[in-house]
Amino acid sequence: MTASRPLVLDAMCLNHFARADRLDLLRDLLISDECRTTYVVIEELRLGSATHPALQDALALEWIKVHRLDTIRELECFVKWAERIGAGERDRGEASVFAVAELAGCTAITDDQAAIRVARRYGLEVHGTIWLLARACRDGKLTEVAAGNLIDSVRDTGMRLPCTGAEFGEWARVQGLL
Repeated sequence: MTASRPLVLDAMCLNHFARADRLDLLRDLLISDECRTTYVVIEELRLGSATHPALQDALALEWIKVHRLDTIRELECFVKWAERIGAGERDRGEASVFAVAELAGCTAITDDQAAIRVARRYGLEVHGTIWLLARACRDGKLTEVAAGNLIDSVRDTGMRLPCTGAEFGEWARVQGLL
């Protein structure tokens, strides 16, 4: 079963799926979800594309709605989250994703563990890539072996995840995800 709330994706997920050339699979896994991101995240990806040209593929995904965060209320919420997570340049994307998640009643998707702890402390629903893959397995969209292969593919691009592909099934069960 897919998420009942829209998902707001941080740069980390989009970055590593793009670098692994698997944005197509990410889209297939999220086909039933309303997906969003922010212009802050898009700018992070654009800047990163100088080093990793594959990120260009993530800049104009038609299936992701991009939020500007330009009203006073949105900017105040962004500043609040930036202060909460101690957002330096590297954490602005998470702060923007958390602001949209709070304001629009969405589920935030990020793999930044420190940011996740802060978001949960303030009652925000937030999950990571492993949660997305476990959900896809539960929904019958992906086998555990396929999820493991995908985990290894994104880990090969430098993505830090709490388990390897071979460890996925056991790790996800211990965490209550499968």
